[in-house]
Amino acid sequence: MVTKRVLVGLPEDADLRRADSLAREIFSDVANKWALLIIEALGEGTLRFSELRDEVEGVSHKMLTQNLRMLERNGLVERTVHPTVPPRVEYTLTGPGRALRTAVDAICGWTHEHLGHIEQARERFADR
Repeated sequence: MVTKRVLVGLPEDADLRRADSLAREIFSDVANKWALLIIEALGEGTLRFSELRDEVEGVSHKMLTQNLRMLERNGLVERTVHPTVPPRVEYTLTGPGRALRTAVDAICGWTHEHLGHIEQARERFADR
């Protein structure tokens, strides 16, 4: 992580151990299938909770709620409540969330590019 190399542009009193710990915590939060699928779904624009639930196939109400709260806490998703009856709640990616979606898209692209190789390796492994 960040403590393994010299970082340019950080203040002299930057706490690299704290930065490393925070990076690990954030990675642990967002590196789960639901968070990645939510980020991917919100990459197309603002969605309401029910629209997100429909878009992210298989996610339960509870898991969607937990992951949206975590993404909001980490500043990756913005939650907007409109004062209507009933309240209308919308979710959208923030700037850092959109930047993370770029990385998620790259991982998906890598998976598609190397799918044949991965499947062959798994078949060889299963034959052992």
